[in-house]
Amino acid sequence: MVDWNKYLNKEIACSCGRKHQCNIKHVDIGTNVVIKLADYIQEEGFRHICIVADVHTIKVAGEKVYAALKKADAAYDEFIFTDEELIPNELNIGRIFTHIPNECDFVIAVGSGVINDLMRFVSKKMQVPYAIVATAPSMDGYASAVSPLIIDGFKITYEGLGFPWAIIGDVDILKDAPVHMIASGVGDIFGKYICLVEWKLSHIVNGEYYCPEIEKLMRKAVDTVAKAADDGIAERNPAAIASVMEALVWAGIGISYCGNSRPASGCEHQMGHFWEMMFLQNYHRHDIEHGTFVGVAAIVALYVYKAAIKILETNSSFKVISFDKEEWEKQIIKVYGACSDSIVKLENEVHKNDTQKAAARMQNVLANKIQIIELMKTLPNIDSMITRMKKIKEPYLPEQIEITSELLHNAIIYAKEMRNRYGVLQMLFDCGELEKTADEVCTEISNLK
Repeated sequence: MVDWNKYLNKEIACSCGRKHQCNIKHVDIGTNVVIKLADYIQEEGFRHICIVADVHTIKVAGEKVYAALKKADAAYDEFIFTDEELIPNELNIGRIFTHIPNECDFVIAVGSGVINDLMRFVSKKMQVPYAIVATAPSMDGYASAVSPLIIDGFKITYEGLGFPWAIIGDVDILKDAPVHMIASGVGDIFGKYICLVEWKLSHIVNGEYYCPEIEKLMRKAVDTVAKAADDGIAERNPAAIASVMEALVWAGIGISYCGNSRPASGCEHQMGHFWEMMFLQNYHRHDIEHGTFVGVAAIVALYVYKAAIKILETNSSFKVISFDKEEWEKQIIKVYGACSDSIVKLENEVHKNDTQKAAARMQNVLANKIQIIELMKTLPNIDSMITRMKKIKEPYLPEQIEITSELLHNAIIYAKEMRNRYGVLQMLFDCGELEKTADEVCTEISNLK
């Protein structure tokens, strides 16, 4: 088990030259840990407690939360969403504000992604601390300081909201979560193989800040989950499920230490977010877990990297293609539709596709080509990853989650435009190989079984 006190609520001087910090008061992952809320409530003297949950999450964890409050001799109010499918939107934010008593000084949120994202936003606005009692190891946002919310029909990520006061991961609850939610959490973790390589790639090419110690913490957590996928997760072994929850928390801590999401998000998240946005905009669907999208995108990314290695190994020079801003903008409007304004605005602000910037980056790629190829070859074997994902019933093919061939192709080409962040997709764009790679990858994936 992790001694979280070594990593939280203190400045940690690092060999990278920076001081790292993550201000989460308590992290408890293990058996029967919900009862610890009783001690925390008494120690802090919280007097006006409110429970926020939905009809599903309160069924699986409510009994333990109520027992902890009884032990603390604490009175409480509660607001339980009755929605069959809870959406993280402005309506439900308003409902929480409406139902939480004005005198509330501590909230116990019971749930996973949506409940946590809603409560983080409300907690910041109300200046009231909250604890999240996790009901599924389904996503890496538990220890995050951001909330992705759907506002006016669009997915918007609100940053700098702060952390939960406590994260409670009771393995007795987590191991009984629906299989698709456990698989989603593992998919989110497997995506870290990609983003850790992307982070170092940007460090090599752009001189972006990079911390080997954060990378080491994250990689250890991901490797542990990979072993658990080979033996333990499918069987719902408590130690294996605990390793998933721990890795999800590590992702948030890594983000806090770094100051941005580099240790937890790369092109696999860009493609995943692209599909989430398209499903919401085109089909009004929000029923597929974030980590499930990311897991599928991780396999796509491994094929993209496989193509990138071949391109680097067989070319000693590259002719950077001139960036046609007018044609690019037409394609962005066609692909992103109502969401295109923010994409065009970002390019107008940062000019990441500028021909001269692309040429400078490709010079650095060529100068460090051997190191970059070796870095890319550290990614896991595709067949081994798929075998793991099959074993835990985690989707790995786009078609398994209704991603069309068009959405797959567009994600490879256009998902990079959502962030000003360098990675393999930008590298391939810079040297004019992105569309060809997209065609090849789509063909390879269509032949997967």
